[in-house]
Amino acid sequence: MDAILTSTAVVALAEIGDKTQLLAILLATRFNRPVPIILGILVATLANHALAALLGAQAAAFLDSPVFRYAIGLSFVAMAAWTLIPDKFEDDEAPKPRFGAFLTTLVAFFLVEMGDKTQVATIALGAQYHDVLAVTTGTTLGMMIANVPAIFLGHELLKRVDLAKVRMVAAALFLVIGLWVLAQTAGLIG
Repeated sequence: MDAILTSTAVVALAEIGDKTQLLAILLATRFNRPVPIILGILVATLANHALAALLGAQAAAFLDSPVFRYAIGLSFVAMAAWTLIPDKFEDDEAPKPRFGAFLTTLVAFFLVEMGDKTQVATIALGAQYHDVLAVTTGTTLGMMIANVPAIFLGHELLKRVDLAKVRMVAAALFLVIGLWVLAQTAGLIG
């Protein structure tokens, strides 16, 4: 349960103001069809994050050593710093609506999520917890918690939410997890 809850919290907070959330808003305004967009985000996130969690878990299984655990801890600390940098989504990067709301969302979300901080966090969470199903469930839930309201509330939500404060909370969460992993690896905590 710890893996699901932590994964959900980390990704939900990291996703606020992220380029994929901005993409969700853009797709919602272009298509005005929330259900296919939500389903596209769900399927794309499940596929992308399952692969990321599997990669993290497999890497951890092969590289289960203090050096690798320090690398995981430092990756969470680096994610804390990266989270403080606001994402921008240029309108010319937006997918052209050729294939309908579901397919456009599916492909766009899968591709935009590649190398994104939430995907990197999913790899790190997979390595930390060694539980692909729990991490994928949690990170997907976090993506949906952050993106479904954005689809329905769009620009109004972004006007009312202080993204700088959300980024600070998300960065603090990444930092705490990173420091905890480092302290645990160093034998300072059990």
